[in-house]
Amino acid sequence: MRSSRLPGKVLKTLGGRPLLSYELKRLKLCKRADEIVLATTNNRDDDALINLAEQEGIRWFRGNEHDVLSRFVGAAAEARADMVVRVTGDCPLIDAEQVDRVIAELEDNESSCDYAANILKRTFPRGLDTEAIFRDVLQRIDRLGKSAAGREHVTYFVHCEHPELFLCRSVEDSENNSDLRWTVDTQEDFDMVSSLHTALGLGDAVWSYRDLVRYIRLNPQIARVNQHIAQKSV
Repeated sequence: MRSSRLPGKVLKTLGGRPLLSYELKRLKLCKRADEIVLATTNNRDDDALINLAEQEGIRWFRGNEHDVLSRFVGAAAEARADMVVRVTGDCPLIDAEQVDRVIAELEDNESSCDYAANILKRTFPRGLDTEAIFRDVLQRIDRLGKSAAGREHVTYFVHCEHPELFLCRSVEDSENNSDLRWTVDTQEDFDMVSSLHTALGLGDAVWSYRDLVRYIRLNPQIARVNQHIAQKSV
């Protein structure tokens, strides 16, 4: 709720529903994920997120605002998870099939993989970011990762600081759509998603990643709304 560029972004409403609700609706379609856990902060501002989680019937966990890594470790322990799949709460167009692809990459290669993600070499739109990691590997990161960036960005220690310590697998698409920005971190991002919502009736229908890309390529003015936005650096 304390986003620096768009405060309260995950509860901004489209069609009378908060953005996070749309994301949860799409995540509930995952076939390889057993449970969704909302890992948020102890800040009073985030009480509203707990209320939403309870309305949506999902588990929640609260922890330190800046030490997000410890928050994930705590959430995983409480849920007794063997594997943790990380998506951020500002991705209302997250695609369940693509999340399942990342889970499958880790799960089906458990003897030769610690971490799988579709962000190592970007081919998907930003906003479909998914990472999967075994819980014991997450605990090792928690023990070794000490930098501020490592604590805040959870898997930063794996893919930026010490990738040589981990068996990583990159999930990539057959076509490159990494020029598209579907995450919501600014007003322009919200305006883009709002345009799609109006045009496609996303309040009722769950359009797949492929169908959304096809529509946007045929209507490039939609992508131009936020194509100039730079991702926040770590």
